[in-house]
Amino acid sequence: MTDTDMTGWAAADAVPAPLDLLLTDAAFGAALGTLRRLNPGGSGLRLAAALAARPRMVAERSWQLLGEMARITAGTSQVQPSRRDRRFADPGWAGNPLLRRVMQAYLAAAQTAEGVTADAGLDWADQQRIGFLLENLIDAAAPSNNPVLNPAALKAAVDSGGGSVLAGLRNFAADMATPPRVPKMVEPDAFEVGVDLAVTPGSVVARTPVFELIQYRPATAAVRQIPLLIVPPTINKYYVIDLAPGRSLAEYLVGQGLQVFIISWRNPDARHARWGSDRYGQAILDAMDAVARITRSEQTAIMGCCSGGILASMVAAHLAHTGRQHRIAALSLMVTVLDQARAGLPSAVASERNARLAAAVSAARGYLDGRSLAEVFAWLRPNDLIWNYWVNDYLLGRTPPPFDILSWNADTTRMTAGLHRDFLQLGVSNALTRPGGVTMLGSPVDLSAIDRDSYLVAGITDHLCPWQSCYRSAGLLGGSKRFVLSTSGHIAAIVNPPGNAKASYQVAKENPEDPQEWLRHAENRHGSWWPDYASWLAERCGEERAAPAELGGGGLAPVCDAPGTYVHDR
Repeated sequence: MTDTDMTGWAAADAVPAPLDLLLTDAAFGAALGTLRRLNPGGSGLRLAAALAARPRMVAERSWQLLGEMARITAGTSQVQPSRRDRRFADPGWAGNPLLRRVMQAYLAAAQTAEGVTADAGLDWADQQRIGFLLENLIDAAAPSNNPVLNPAALKAAVDSGGGSVLAGLRNFAADMATPPRVPKMVEPDAFEVGVDLAVTPGSVVARTPVFELIQYRPATAAVRQIPLLIVPPTINKYYVIDLAPGRSLAEYLVGQGLQVFIISWRNPDARHARWGSDRYGQAILDAMDAVARITRSEQTAIMGCCSGGILASMVAAHLAHTGRQHRIAALSLMVTVLDQARAGLPSAVASERNARLAAAVSAARGYLDGRSLAEVFAWLRPNDLIWNYWVNDYLLGRTPPPFDILSWNADTTRMTAGLHRDFLQLGVSNALTRPGGVTMLGSPVDLSAIDRDSYLVAGITDHLCPWQSCYRSAGLLGGSKRFVLSTSGHIAAIVNPPGNAKASYQVAKENPEDPQEWLRHAENRHGSWWPDYASWLAERCGEERAAPAELGGGGLAPVCDAPGTYVHDR
């Protein structure tokens, strides 16, 4: 895309994509504040009209709620929270008659509100937006969030002589002082990059204004001839692929005899505002050239993650168009949505009519602040990522437990205004579903022209990239496809090391058009998908050869040790 290419706005009435909607809302959140997300807009008016047209349904739901409230008052109600609902796990909720009634009244009212909305007959887009707003309101109203009602908070206050209250107030003041203004999920000093995280041995073997290229040191005597280049997300730091030892996909793949390289994107600022998808696409090609020089392999296997997967797919289409697809040995996409129609919950947080203004907001600053994105991500799962830590940090006055994924998540990056604009355009028109709907480095993008074998991973509980959308995206690619569905969410689907007794994944021999039909025929396999992926890569990465004694090569010498310098940019 060029700076003047605004053809994507022509389809402004299309249902936008998760990524562009998140980017839209992040831009507005920075400019207008969090409360704007609670404005239902036209969806609220259509809900009111739908309820007015269904008075009998509303009356029936209301009478049912009144009857349940009467049973709650009398102490005969059978309403109980789900066994997986951690909000009411404290024995005080069931043991105290008053608290039990408060909890039951809340659950009954929430069930009624959800039922009324579900029966209103709204179309898909309105149902998504109203459902999101309703979920946020219901979750916020939970009595467990109230310091006067939460029995664990009351006990902590008594046991600490009020110390927990003072600690909670300090935590609250500190969190609200700076963006993203949500409860802290992990202490800033819980982990250190290069010490606790991103410690797989390697070196930066190339550095450009856009990225550093990290080559990991082989851990086996022999390695596969064809290297693997990993294209991480452009929204967070690369080391989601290289978390703590034993939880690092990069470490695991190196241990399986693969030559692994990864791009570490620069954290851009206003000076880099004009960097768009073409600049990032060229960066991927530059990284491929460097990998080819070092390994003396004409081919490279490519793995793209989330937004990095979108860019990697567009580059693959560019290579196909220019007759150079032979440079790609295989393509892997992790939690990547290419077909962005009806992509689930994220479409509730913004509307397509705001996309142009969102691009203008980031253009005025030169970038989209990653802290605004972090806030949007948190509000997509309010119980897990907001209210859980609200109780822990503020009501109980505790510090959150250390968790490597949340530490990575808090290490936000900026997105250039140019890339923000280009991703918005992609989503508004769902351009990747149409051959030639968008360009990459001057080439019309036709994903069906990519005839390399592909391996695609999705998470069954992913709230950002619904697995059904990831599956439909696979249908856009040519070549043989292996779709893997992990029993995890967005990040845990990637950070899925062997050894977890609860881990499993699903695969199927065929890839029918309907994702639900695929699911019905899928085989459930116990354990992590990492060994399956390593075997799949090994079959496509050539024969083994002696591992190189030194990193770099082909005129490219190590610049510094991994994790490099760009990863430390704030």
